[in-house]
Amino acid sequence: MRCVRVLIGLVLLWLGLAWGAGAATLQLREANASITVNGATTQANVALPYNWDRMHRGQPGSATFDVAFSLAEHPSVPYEVYFVRLGNAYEVSLNGTMLERNGNLQAFNSGDYGQVPRTMALPPQLLKKDNLLHIRIRADTGRRGGVPAVVVGPDHEVDALYNAEYRWRVTGSEVVVILSLLVGTMALALWLTQTDPTPSGHLRRDPLYLFAGLAELSWALRVGTVLIEQPPLPWSLWGPLSAMALGGWVCFMVAFCCTAAGWTQHRWATPFFRLLWALLAAGAVLPFLAFALHTPWLLTLWYGSLAAVALPFGIFYCWATMRHPTAMRVPVAVALVLNVAVGLRDWVVFRFTDAFGSNTLTRYSSVVFGLTLGYIVLTRFREVSGQARDLLANLASRVAQKELELAQSYARVEQLARQQERTTERTRILRDMHDGVGSHISAAIRQLQSGKASHDDVLLTLRDSLDQLKLSIDAMNLPPGDVTALLANLRYRLEPRFAASDIELQWDVELLEPLARLDAGAMRQLQFMVFEALSNVLQHAHASRLRIDARQLGAGVQLRIIDNGAGFDVTAPLRKGLLSMHERATAIGATLALDSEPGHTVVEIRLA
Repeated sequence: MRCVRVLIGLVLLWLGLAWGAGAATLQLREANASITVNGATTQANVALPYNWDRMHRGQPGSATFDVAFSLAEHPSVPYEVYFVRLGNAYEVSLNGTMLERNGNLQAFNSGDYGQVPRTMALPPQLLKKDNLLHIRIRADTGRRGGVPAVVVGPDHEVDALYNAEYRWRVTGSEVVVILSLLVGTMALALWLTQTDPTPSGHLRRDPLYLFAGLAELSWALRVGTVLIEQPPLPWSLWGPLSAMALGGWVCFMVAFCCTAAGWTQHRWATPFFRLLWALLAAGAVLPFLAFALHTPWLLTLWYGSLAAVALPFGIFYCWATMRHPTAMRVPVAVALVLNVAVGLRDWVVFRFTDAFGSNTLTRYSSVVFGLTLGYIVLTRFREVSGQARDLLANLASRVAQKELELAQSYARVEQLARQQERTTERTRILRDMHDGVGSHISAAIRQLQSGKASHDDVLLTLRDSLDQLKLSIDAMNLPPGDVTALLANLRYRLEPRFAASDIELQWDVELLEPLARLDAGAMRQLQFMVFEALSNVLQHAHASRLRIDARQLGAGVQLRIIDNGAGFDVTAPLRKGLLSMHERATAIGATLALDSEPGHTVVEIRLA
């Protein structure tokens, strides 16, 4: 809104300065002209302003204008001459002395120096009672060439008119270009960065930002041509490009309004957008033909087509806004009404009237639309950002809730796991008591009941039961994977029994690396396997020597129990103890090998 206030202030300043111009200022509206078109020269007295495009449609040329003026007395203050626009290229002399020259008078369709106001100092020594301004111009087709009414007067009065016009036409244009570039760049940046994933995995961008960005950049190019005296392209391309920029602004503005209103899903939206793009494509052809063939009516036709689409759309949009006003539709409707009305005014003034010195108002009314675009883009971005923040907050809340539920579930699972572990441990102890201690006590009872077992046999059975009980307790504290500690514990528990049975125990055990894969359960299985082998030697082998041998084999362990007893038939069906050893070996992934003959029995356990 600040830009709008600045523009209104410029308008009031210009009107005030124009109204308050002093009586000493002269308005020169007649000239003797020598006009050359297509090599033919004519002489005539003409009225100023002289609008070349209106007087010589589609024909470039050159001309000289002699403008006479008289002064009642020699001026006591500096004088200046002022042209609201002049040329396209020009040369101005006073009483035969050159004042200023801009552009090449012979190179048609080159630089355009007639787009900004001009003021030139009139040296006091050159001024006389009767004076003659000699003006030469080069006029190109479709570039608003010509000569305006000439203003001569005191420098303070002329400067006031010049400064007001300069601010209106040049400074105002700079403000419009900067604003349009800012809004357009911001909108395109949002279009590029704000994406939503589609179900197919592609990224979707909001066309609202795209249309806003292209509309504002098109308008920046259109207005910026006023500031460029030496265009970077030949006029045959630069002129159509400027006209196309105007068409791009109109088409993208309408597309933006349609999208902002949420009408893109209507059935008529697709053919309407196709009409817009067809107009935009025609803007790449008709202006080029108009300039190439020197047929301005093609340009007028195209501008009329733009108005024929923009005007009904603006009426429809305003009607729809009145029926269903929203915070987004109302400012767009106001901007549309203003821009369509001003656009029609400019179209009529510049295409159908002799308005050589007039300024286009659309470039300034577009500021309102640019501000509206910026407001809607920022509002849409704020809404989307707000939705994203709400979504993130909701997601964070749900994640926190799920984390809390997960933590509670984990605590329950952990509690159940501990309970299961305790239950499993109790079950293991009971199984060990049943399979080990219980079976030995049961055997001792049967021996006593039969009356055939000797006192020593029963005592041996009970000692086995006691050893089994002690080993079950020891197994609770065995370090996982430490085979050396397991064997040392067995030696500690059973060596007194070997000595009491006159069995020599030979110990050849290396310091073995712990096996990571042997957990507490596997260590108990291994302990029972070794105990069963040692118990068989004590009860059945009738041996005099027992050797326990343990070696490191790479990452594994080789454990051998060797005795010189009576031996047994390894091919016979396995008894309960040996069968249990095979089952336990399978459970822990160990390899059990038996080799026996009288005087030499080997039980080998390999742990990989």
